[in-house]
Amino acid sequence: MDFNKRYFRSLDWVMILLILCLAVFSFIGISGATPNTNDEWKQLFFYGMGFAVLFGILLFDYNTISNFSYPLYGFGIVLLIGVLFTPAQMGAHSWYSFNGINFQPSELMKLFVIMSVAKYLSDKSERDESIETFKDLMPVLLLIGIPLLLILVQPDLGTAMVFMGIMISMLVVSGLHKRFYVMLGSATVGLFGILTLLYFFANDFFFKIVRRHQWSRIESWWQPETHPDGYHLLQSLTAVGSGKLFGKGIGEGTQARYGWVPVGESDFVFTVIAEELGFIGSSILILIFFFMIYRMVRIAMNAKDMFGMYVVTGVIGMFVFQIFENIGMTIQLMPITGITLPFVSYGGSSLVSNFLIMGMVLNIGMRHKKLTFE
Repeated sequence: MDFNKRYFRSLDWVMILLILCLAVFSFIGISGATPNTNDEWKQLFFYGMGFAVLFGILLFDYNTISNFSYPLYGFGIVLLIGVLFTPAQMGAHSWYSFNGINFQPSELMKLFVIMSVAKYLSDKSERDESIETFKDLMPVLLLIGIPLLLILVQPDLGTAMVFMGIMISMLVVSGLHKRFYVMLGSATVGLFGILTLLYFFANDFFFKIVRRHQWSRIESWWQPETHPDGYHLLQSLTAVGSGKLFGKGIGEGTQARYGWVPVGESDFVFTVIAEELGFIGSSILILIFFFMIYRMVRIAMNAKDMFGMYVVTGVIGMFVFQIFENIGMTIQLMPITGITLPFVSYGGSSLVSNFLIMGMVLNIGMRHKKLTFE
């Protein structure tokens, strides 16, 4: 344990305030979607647990925690393998259940992957080495690719896509040579090209690779008016549009409350907020996320070492992708996936995991490079 009053003074209290503001939006959104279940009060309980975890993480120097990056990564892989043998819930083997409490290991794995990749990249930086060959890049691809594949097997495409956001953000700041972006871009285009050919000329084989329900989400995104599964997206658009400028009022929404929009307390919580608080309220929520990302960028720039910078960068990539995808899918900018809105969607494991991740970010911010001159 390494805590000092000077660290406490350096804590980013603005970030804490922003999280508290998100708690208010979370309460409004969840209560508007599930008025008879008291889920919003359960969410506040999870918020209390999350803050306890956050402040607990602050007591330890993040450099000490970094020494456990690879063991934590291995522990996370074991959890991801083990969850594949649990009973399926909602068609996926993604949760451990303990006396009615569900725990999703992929949420923790996000932090473990960020830490392990940051450890690898920072160690290379300390040795004045850079990623010059594909061999140097391979450890990063493996550290991210292994959990990504295990999550795809569950199957959970939405969460797996988050790891791509993490990888891209961390590689961008690592100073990766342009030829690697060309290689990765070419591989991505080639993969989509092969899938396109399979779809038109080997349809049966295509659906052995891409699950039919996943493809159905793509089709319903393109043409929700005519596709059988486009109903929920149309209802979401109706709810967002009906909120107009100032919204219908807290507790006055109808689309999620009466079941026309699915999982309004979780995946579609932004729909509930937009309907009840309107364009003004939903814009304020987006601004809060914007300022949160801005504060994290500042922390990354002032980090005292490369490990801290890489960790915060990975977290930024993770949150930006989740926020864009979750809000985008409610207004037809993105296909519908099971990605939650950070700190707003209902769920204990995702919320507490986000607090754990934010604890690392604030830990890095407290012990920034200026402290070396104090």
